[in-house]
Amino acid sequence: MTTSHTTTLSRETAVLDAAELLEEMLRIPSVSGRESALSGFLAARLADAGFDTFIDAAGNLVASWGRGDEVVALVGHLDTVPGEVPVRRAGDRLYGRGAVDAKGPLAATLTAVARQPSDAGRRFTVIGAVEEETSSCGAHHLAATLVPPPHLVILEPSGADGITIAYKGSVRLRWSRVQDAGHGAGPASSAADAAFAFVRALQNHAIAWSGDTSLFERLDVRVLACDARSDGLQDRAEVEVALRVPLTYPMANLLRDVQSLAGAGDLRVLSQEPPVRTDRASHLARSFVQAIREHGGSPRFKLKTGTSDLNILAPAWNCPAVAYGPGRSLLDHTPDEHIEIPDLERAVDVLDSVLRRL
Repeated sequence: MTTSHTTTLSRETAVLDAAELLEEMLRIPSVSGRESALSGFLAARLADAGFDTFIDAAGNLVASWGRGDEVVALVGHLDTVPGEVPVRRAGDRLYGRGAVDAKGPLAATLTAVARQPSDAGRRFTVIGAVEEETSSCGAHHLAATLVPPPHLVILEPSGADGITIAYKGSVRLRWSRVQDAGHGAGPASSAADAAFAFVRALQNHAIAWSGDTSLFERLDVRVLACDARSDGLQDRAEVEVALRVPLTYPMANLLRDVQSLAGAGDLRVLSQEPPVRTDRASHLARSFVQAIREHGGSPRFKLKTGTSDLNILAPAWNCPAVAYGPGRSLLDHTPDEHIEIPDLERAVDVLDSVLRRL
Protein backbone atom coordinates (compact mmCIF):
# COMPACT_ATOMS: atom_id res chain seq x y z
CA MET A 1 0.00 0.00 0.00
CA THR A 2 1.33 3.47 -0.84
CA THR A 3 0.75 6.81 0.82
CA SER A 4 0.99 10.09 -1.06
CA HIS A 5 1.21 13.79 -0.34
CA THR A 6 0.41 16.62 -2.71
CA THR A 7 0.47 20.37 -2.30
CA THR A 8 -0.97 23.49 -3.91
CA LEU A 9 2.09 25.61 -3.08
CA SER A 10 3.82 27.32 -6.00
CA ARG A 11 6.82 25.25 -7.07
CA GLU A 12 8.65 28.40 -8.11
CA THR A 13 8.73 29.69 -4.52
CA ALA A 14 9.86 26.48 -2.84
CA VAL A 15 13.11 26.90 -0.92
CA LEU A 16 15.15 24.24 0.83
CA ASP A 17 18.33 24.79 2.81
CA ALA A 18 20.60 21.77 2.48
CA ALA A 19 22.29 22.02 5.88
CA GLU A 20 19.03 22.59 7.75
CA LEU A 21 17.30 19.75 5.92
CA LEU A 22 20.22 17.41 6.54
CA GLU A 23 20.28 18.21 10.26
CA GLU A 24 16.55 17.43 10.46
CA MET A 25 17.18 14.12 8.67
CA LEU A 26 20.09 13.22 10.95
CA ARG A 27 17.92 13.66 14.04
CA ILE A 28 15.63 10.85 12.82
CA PRO A 29 17.35 7.46 13.25
CA SER A 30 16.92 5.22 10.20
CA VAL A 31 18.97 2.06 10.68
CA SER A 32 18.49 -0.32 7.77
CA GLY A 33 15.05 -1.91 8.00
CA ARG A 34 13.67 0.89 10.18
CA GLU A 35 13.39 3.82 7.77
CA SER A 36 9.66 4.56 8.06
CA ALA A 37 9.96 7.52 10.45
CA LEU A 38 12.39 9.28 8.12
CA SER A 39 10.45 8.48 4.95
CA GLY A 40 7.23 9.75 6.54
CA PHE A 41 8.92 12.95 7.69
CA LEU A 42 10.40 13.61 4.25
CA ALA A 43 7.17 12.83 2.41
CA ALA A 44 5.37 15.54 4.37
CA ARG A 45 8.30 17.99 4.47
CA LEU A 46 8.88 17.79 0.73
CA ALA A 47 5.18 18.02 -0.10
CA ASP A 48 5.16 21.32 1.79
CA ALA A 49 8.09 22.43 -0.39
CA GLY A 50 6.24 21.64 -3.63
CA PHE A 51 7.17 18.03 -4.43
CA ASP A 52 4.67 15.29 -5.22
CA THR A 53 5.60 12.48 -2.83
CA PHE A 54 4.59 8.95 -2.00
CA ILE A 55 5.93 5.83 -0.29
CA ASP A 56 6.04 2.86 -2.65
CA ALA A 57 5.30 -0.80 -1.88
CA ALA A 58 8.90 -1.48 -0.82
CA GLY A 59 9.00 1.51 1.54
CA ASN A 60 11.03 3.77 -0.78
CA LEU A 61 10.36 7.49 -0.65
CA VAL A 62 9.56 8.84 -4.13
CA ALA A 63 9.58 12.64 -4.56
CA SER A 64 8.86 14.14 -7.99
CA TRP A 65 9.38 17.68 -9.22
CA GLY A 66 8.23 19.20 -12.50
CA ARG A 67 6.23 17.82 -15.37
CA GLY A 68 7.25 16.24 -18.64
CA ASP A 69 8.08 13.03 -20.44
CA GLU A 70 11.84 13.36 -19.95
CA VAL A 71 12.81 11.92 -16.58
CA VAL A 72 16.00 12.24 -14.54
CA ALA A 73 16.19 9.62 -11.77
CA LEU A 74 18.24 10.51 -8.71
CA VAL A 75 18.44 7.58 -6.31
CA GLY A 76 19.85 7.75 -2.80
CA HIS A 77 19.11 5.75 0.30
CA LEU A 78 17.42 6.48 3.61
CA ASP A 79 19.03 3.82 5.76
CA THR A 80 22.24 3.89 7.78
CA VAL A 81 24.40 1.33 9.48
CA PRO A 82 23.91 0.97 13.27
CA GLY A 83 25.75 3.15 15.75
CA GLU A 84 24.72 6.48 17.20
CA VAL A 85 26.80 9.52 16.28
CA PRO A 86 25.41 12.49 18.27
CA VAL A 87 24.06 15.17 15.96
CA ARG A 88 25.92 18.45 16.38
CA ARG A 89 27.45 21.32 14.47
CA ALA A 90 31.07 22.26 15.13
CA GLY A 91 32.07 25.19 12.98
CA ASP A 92 31.56 24.12 9.37
CA ARG A 93 31.13 20.46 10.29
CA LEU A 94 27.83 18.67 10.78
CA TYR A 95 28.08 15.36 12.66
CA GLY A 96 25.61 12.50 12.70
CA ARG A 97 25.08 8.93 11.52
CA GLY A 98 24.35 9.18 7.81
CA ALA A 99 25.84 12.66 7.34
CA VAL A 100 28.06 11.21 4.62
CA ASP A 101 26.45 7.84 3.86
CA ALA A 102 24.11 8.91 2.49
CA LYS A 103 21.73 11.50 3.94
CA GLY A 104 24.10 14.31 2.94
CA PRO A 105 23.98 13.47 -0.79
CA LEU A 106 20.20 13.06 -0.59
CA ALA A 107 19.71 16.44 1.15
CA ALA A 108 21.98 18.16 -1.39
CA THR A 109 20.04 16.67 -4.28
CA LEU A 110 16.62 17.58 -2.93
CA THR A 111 17.83 21.16 -2.47
CA ALA A 112 19.20 21.31 -6.02
CA VAL A 113 16.05 19.81 -7.54
CA ALA A 114 13.86 22.36 -5.73
CA ARG A 115 15.76 25.10 -7.59
CA GLN A 116 14.70 23.79 -11.01
CA PRO A 117 11.88 25.35 -13.03
CA SER A 118 8.80 23.18 -12.93
CA ASP A 119 7.64 24.00 -16.47
CA ALA A 120 10.72 23.01 -18.49
CA GLY A 121 9.26 19.76 -19.81
CA ARG A 122 11.39 17.65 -17.51
CA ARG A 123 10.54 15.62 -14.43
CA PHE A 124 13.04 14.96 -11.66
CA THR A 125 12.33 11.87 -9.57
CA VAL A 126 14.31 11.72 -6.34
CA ILE A 127 14.15 8.40 -4.52
CA GLY A 128 15.24 7.54 -1.01
CA ALA A 129 15.62 3.77 -1.20
CA VAL A 130 15.44 1.41 1.77
CA GLU A 131 17.89 -1.22 3.04
CA GLU A 132 20.82 -0.27 0.79
CA GLU A 133 23.18 -1.18 3.63
CA THR A 134 21.80 -4.73 3.89
CA SER A 135 19.70 -6.35 1.15
CA SER A 136 19.18 -3.44 -1.31
CA CYS A 137 15.56 -4.57 -1.50
CA GLY A 138 14.52 -0.99 -2.29
CA ALA A 139 16.74 -0.84 -5.37
CA HIS A 140 15.68 -4.30 -6.51
CA HIS A 141 12.05 -3.15 -6.30
CA LEU A 142 12.85 -0.08 -8.41
CA ALA A 143 14.68 -2.18 -11.00
CA ALA A 144 11.63 -4.43 -11.35
CA THR A 145 8.89 -1.77 -11.37
CA LEU A 146 10.10 1.54 -12.85
CA VAL A 147 10.42 2.39 -16.51
CA PRO A 148 14.15 2.88 -17.22
CA PRO A 149 14.96 6.62 -17.20
CA PRO A 150 17.22 8.41 -19.73
CA HIS A 151 19.61 9.48 -16.94
CA LEU A 152 20.50 8.02 -13.53
CA VAL A 153 22.42 9.66 -10.70
CA ILE A 154 23.13 7.55 -7.63
CA LEU A 155 23.46 9.72 -4.52
CA GLU A 156 26.60 8.52 -2.76
CA PRO A 157 29.57 10.45 -1.36
CA SER A 158 32.24 11.30 -3.91
CA GLY A 159 33.22 14.75 -2.65
CA ALA A 160 32.01 17.86 -4.45
CA ASP A 161 34.73 17.41 -7.11
CA GLY A 162 34.40 13.63 -7.57
CA ILE A 163 32.33 11.66 -10.09
CA THR A 164 32.10 7.93 -9.38
CA ILE A 165 31.88 5.74 -12.49
CA ALA A 166 32.71 2.30 -11.10
CA TYR A 167 32.17 0.07 -8.08
CA LYS A 168 33.52 -3.33 -7.23
CA GLY A 169 31.09 -6.21 -6.96
CA SER A 170 30.12 -7.85 -3.71
CA VAL A 171 29.52 -11.44 -2.59
CA ARG A 172 28.48 -12.40 0.94
CA LEU A 173 29.02 -15.99 2.00
CA ARG A 174 28.14 -18.09 5.04
CA TRP A 175 30.27 -21.18 5.70
CA SER A 176 29.16 -23.59 8.43
CA ARG A 177 30.09 -27.03 9.75
CA VAL A 178 28.67 -29.39 12.37
CA GLN A 179 30.70 -32.43 13.48
CA ASP A 180 31.03 -34.83 16.38
CA ALA A 181 32.85 -33.32 19.33
CA GLY A 182 36.30 -34.60 20.25
CA HIS A 183 38.80 -34.11 23.03
CA GLY A 184 40.83 -30.94 22.73
CA ALA A 185 44.04 -32.96 23.01
CA GLY A 186 42.93 -35.50 20.40
CA PRO A 187 44.13 -35.76 16.81
CA ALA A 188 40.97 -34.45 15.12
CA SER A 189 40.64 -30.75 14.31
CA SER A 190 37.59 -28.86 15.53
CA ALA A 191 34.85 -27.24 13.47
CA ALA A 192 36.40 -23.89 14.40
CA ASP A 193 39.75 -25.08 13.02
CA ALA A 194 38.00 -25.92 9.74
CA ALA A 195 36.36 -22.48 9.65
CA PHE A 196 39.69 -20.73 10.13
CA ALA A 197 41.23 -22.96 7.45
CA PHE A 198 38.47 -21.91 5.02
CA VAL A 199 39.13 -18.22 5.69
CA ARG A 200 42.88 -18.69 5.25
CA ALA A 201 42.27 -20.52 1.99
CA LEU A 202 40.10 -17.65 0.74
CA GLN A 203 42.70 -15.06 1.75
CA ASN A 204 45.53 -17.02 0.11
CA HIS A 205 43.46 -17.42 -3.05
CA ALA A 206 42.74 -13.67 -3.13
CA ILE A 207 46.44 -12.83 -2.78
CA ALA A 208 47.47 -15.32 -5.47
CA TRP A 209 44.73 -14.27 -7.89
CA SER A 210 45.28 -10.52 -7.40
CA GLY A 211 49.05 -10.42 -7.69
CA ASP A 212 50.60 -6.95 -7.79
CA THR A 213 47.52 -4.96 -8.79
CA SER A 214 45.81 -1.77 -7.70
CA LEU A 215 43.27 -1.68 -4.89
CA PHE A 216 40.38 -1.51 -7.37
CA GLU A 217 41.65 -4.48 -9.38
CA ARG A 218 42.24 -6.96 -6.58
CA LEU A 219 39.96 -9.45 -4.86
CA ASP A 220 39.44 -8.59 -1.19
CA VAL A 221 38.26 -10.85 1.65
CA ARG A 222 36.83 -9.65 4.95
CA VAL A 223 35.37 -11.64 7.84
CA LEU A 224 32.07 -10.09 8.97
CA ALA A 225 31.12 -12.47 11.78
CA CYS A 226 32.21 -15.77 13.27
CA ASP A 227 30.89 -18.14 15.92
CA ALA A 228 32.11 -21.46 17.28
CA ARG A 229 30.79 -23.58 20.15
CA SER A 230 30.38 -27.10 21.46
CA ASP A 231 27.69 -28.72 23.61
CA GLY A 232 29.94 -31.67 24.45
CA LEU A 233 28.40 -33.82 21.74
CA GLN A 234 28.76 -31.68 18.65
CA ASP A 235 31.11 -28.95 17.49
CA ARG A 236 29.57 -26.11 15.49
CA ALA A 237 31.26 -23.28 13.63
CA GLU A 238 29.97 -20.57 11.32
CA VAL A 239 31.73 -17.72 9.58
CA GLU A 240 30.29 -14.96 7.38
CA VAL A 241 32.61 -13.46 4.78
CA ALA A 242 32.37 -10.56 2.33
CA LEU A 243 34.27 -10.56 -0.96
CA ARG A 244 34.87 -7.39 -2.98
CA VAL A 245 35.09 -8.44 -6.60
CA PRO A 246 36.89 -6.58 -9.42
CA LEU A 247 35.56 -6.21 -12.94
CA THR A 248 38.15 -8.65 -14.25
CA TYR A 249 36.93 -11.61 -12.15
CA PRO A 250 33.72 -13.06 -13.66
CA MET A 251 31.17 -13.86 -10.97
CA ALA A 252 30.59 -17.41 -12.22
CA ASN A 253 34.31 -18.13 -12.01
CA LEU A 254 34.56 -16.64 -8.55
CA LEU A 255 31.68 -18.70 -7.16
CA ARG A 256 33.13 -21.85 -8.66
CA ASP A 257 36.54 -21.12 -7.14
CA VAL A 258 35.11 -20.33 -3.73
CA GLN A 259 33.07 -23.52 -3.69
CA SER A 260 36.25 -25.51 -4.36
CA LEU A 261 37.76 -24.05 -1.17
CA ALA A 262 34.79 -24.88 1.10
CA GLY A 263 36.06 -28.35 1.99
CA ALA A 264 33.67 -30.27 4.23
CA GLY A 265 31.75 -27.13 5.21
CA ASP A 266 28.31 -26.10 3.97
CA LEU A 267 28.59 -22.94 1.84
CA ARG A 268 25.70 -20.55 1.19
CA VAL A 269 25.76 -17.46 -1.01
CA LEU A 270 23.75 -14.84 0.88
CA SER A 271 23.94 -12.10 -1.75
CA GLN A 272 25.82 -11.17 -4.88
CA GLU A 273 26.05 -7.97 -6.88
CA PRO A 274 28.26 -7.79 -9.96
CA PRO A 275 30.87 -5.05 -10.39
CA VAL A 276 29.86 -2.12 -12.57
CA ARG A 277 31.55 0.55 -14.65
CA THR A 278 29.75 3.30 -16.56
CA ASP A 279 30.74 5.53 -19.48
CA ARG A 280 32.82 8.55 -18.47
CA ALA A 281 32.21 10.04 -21.94
CA SER A 282 28.40 10.13 -21.61
CA HIS A 283 26.57 13.45 -21.73
CA LEU A 284 25.68 12.95 -18.07
CA ALA A 285 29.30 12.47 -16.98
CA ARG A 286 30.49 15.39 -19.13
CA SER A 287 27.79 17.59 -17.58
CA PHE A 288 29.23 16.88 -14.13
CA VAL A 289 32.76 17.70 -15.35
CA GLN A 290 31.59 21.05 -16.75
CA ALA A 291 29.53 21.91 -13.66
CA ILE A 292 32.37 21.13 -11.24
CA ARG A 293 34.72 23.39 -13.22
CA GLU A 294 32.05 26.08 -13.37
CA HIS A 295 31.99 26.17 -9.57
CA GLY A 296 35.74 26.33 -9.11
CA GLY A 297 36.51 22.64 -8.66
CA SER A 298 38.88 20.17 -10.29
CA PRO A 299 36.78 17.23 -11.53
CA ARG A 300 38.11 13.72 -11.13
CA PHE A 301 36.61 10.34 -11.88
CA LYS A 302 36.56 7.78 -9.08
CA LEU A 303 36.60 4.00 -8.97
CA LYS A 304 35.14 2.78 -5.65
CA THR A 305 36.13 -0.38 -3.82
CA GLY A 306 32.71 -0.72 -2.21
CA THR A 307 29.29 -1.23 -3.78
CA SER A 308 26.15 0.85 -4.11
CA ASP A 309 22.74 0.71 -5.74
CA LEU A 310 24.52 1.66 -8.99
CA ASN A 311 25.55 -2.03 -9.17
CA ILE A 312 21.86 -2.96 -9.36
CA LEU A 313 20.21 -0.13 -11.29
CA ALA A 314 22.78 0.69 -13.99
CA PRO A 315 22.71 -2.84 -15.49
CA ALA A 316 18.93 -3.11 -15.07
CA TRP A 317 18.15 0.23 -16.71
CA ASN A 318 21.06 0.37 -19.18
CA CYS A 319 21.15 4.16 -19.22
CA PRO A 320 23.95 6.72 -18.68
CA ALA A 321 24.74 6.73 -14.96
CA VAL A 322 27.16 8.11 -12.39
CA ALA A 323 27.28 8.37 -8.61
CA TYR A 324 27.75 11.78 -7.01
CA GLY A 325 27.37 13.49 -3.67
CA PRO A 326 29.18 15.54 -1.04
CA GLY A 327 31.20 13.99 1.74
CA ARG A 328 34.37 11.96 2.29
CA SER A 329 33.59 8.27 1.88
CA LEU A 330 36.45 7.39 4.25
CA LEU A 331 34.13 8.62 7.02
CA ASP A 332 31.36 6.15 6.06
CA HIS A 333 30.31 3.91 8.96
CA THR A 334 32.80 5.52 11.38
CA PRO A 335 32.23 7.07 14.84
CA ASP A 336 33.55 10.37 13.43
CA GLU A 337 31.05 10.59 10.56
CA HIS A 338 30.54 14.21 9.56
CA ILE A 339 30.17 16.39 6.50
CA GLU A 340 31.76 19.74 5.72
CA ILE A 341 28.93 22.22 5.13
CA PRO A 342 30.84 24.12 2.40
CA ASP A 343 31.27 20.79 0.56
CA LEU A 344 27.55 20.14 0.95
CA GLU A 345 26.64 23.57 -0.39
CA ARG A 346 29.04 23.38 -3.34
CA ALA A 347 27.59 19.99 -4.28
CA VAL A 348 24.15 21.63 -4.36
CA ASP A 349 25.49 24.21 -6.84
CA VAL A 350 27.10 21.50 -8.97
CA LEU A 351 23.92 19.42 -9.04
CA ASP A 352 21.85 22.51 -9.86
CA SER A 353 24.07 23.22 -12.88
CA VAL A 354 24.04 19.58 -14.03
CA LEU A 355 20.26 19.34 -13.88
CA ARG A 356 19.90 22.50 -15.99
CA ARG A 357 22.26 21.03 -18.61
CA LEU A 358 20.50 17.71 -19.09
